[in-house]
Amino acid sequence: MHFTIQREALLKPLQLVAGVVERRQTLPVLSNVLMVVEGQQLSLTGTDLEVELVGRVTLEDAAEPGEITVPARKLMDICKSLPADALIDIRVDEQKLLVKAGRSRFTLSTLPANDFPAVEEGPGSLTFNLPQAKLRRLIDRTSFAMAQQDVRYYLNGMLLEVQNGLLRAVATDGHRLALCSMEAAIQQDGKHQVIVPRKGILELARLLTEQDAEVSILLGQHHIRANTGEFTFTSKLVDGKFPDYERVLPRGGDKLVVADRQGLREAFSRTAILSNEKYRGIRLTLAADLLKIQANNPEQEEAEEEIAIEYAGGNLEIGFNVSYLLDVLGVMTAEQVRLTLSDSNSSALLQEADNEDSAYVVMPMRL
Repeated sequence: MHFTIQREALLKPLQLVAGVVERRQTLPVLSNVLMVVEGQQLSLTGTDLEVELVGRVTLEDAAEPGEITVPARKLMDICKSLPADALIDIRVDEQKLLVKAGRSRFTLSTLPANDFPAVEEGPGSLTFNLPQAKLRRLIDRTSFAMAQQDVRYYLNGMLLEVQNGLLRAVATDGHRLALCSMEAAIQQDGKHQVIVPRKGILELARLLTEQDAEVSILLGQHHIRANTGEFTFTSKLVDGKFPDYERVLPRGGDKLVVADRQGLREAFSRTAILSNEKYRGIRLTLAADLLKIQANNPEQEEAEEEIAIEYAGGNLEIGFNVSYLLDVLGVMTAEQVRLTLSDSNSSALLQEADNEDSAYVVMPMRL
């Protein structure tokens, strides 16, 4: 194997592929990236056995075909450290990878390509295309609510639900839930649901950088695949039953609050400074057209804010984890936010005032 490539052309796919590779590996080959040269194309593959990412680059000059695996992070660090306009010459010689650029020379250890594991292919049951920007929006609006290392392993990921003409993403950690839907050109009878693991979702989001370009999605029985042309991303699915999110969405809340999103966000941020560092609780007191926000902590410190809102219901006191409210306000983009409540023991429903495609549920706290 022998090829030359501009530093910039190699660095971008290498950084993304190396992001999938785990630093601490039980199998040495998993900390390596698989390099394959065929014709004028170089492909780079990284995997941790759950998620696999393949990046492809077209080579400008004639290349000698071959395949090998090399330490992902070391190769990436070498590329990063070279000048931006460097031309890199890479060849395999006696089971070592020789990297040359200008007056710099590096020799890296390798492992054979046939030691490199492939993510198992299952039959694909459903394929559809959609703009990268739309899928990115779905993920950005919901991924913050995924659980981290929860024993209910099916919460450590995101539910993707496909129905005729509709794609929906749902994430929950048991204390809050985020849901976002969008229209998509999908032909599908009934509902098809898959749970994509947390790492898979975060890696997929990193790939969706071309606003107007399409991404092609394939949902199989045990895996999801996304193809952007330059990259092919594959992730195993979480085997489990996601909670029935329809039952979690609060119905029939009679107390409707409309407020300025940015003003509310800033008031919450200020109050949060003096909330209990562990539980992050704040108290909301609603009266006609007025919201009072209070926080205190074990050091007997207190914060209080008052903010004008549109509200005509009865008086209500309710407690929340302020971090959960700030997460929701942080992913919204509308100027006005709508908050639907029923009583101090029921979950709140947050939505953008002019937009029904996203919904957020936050459970109350006892203060």
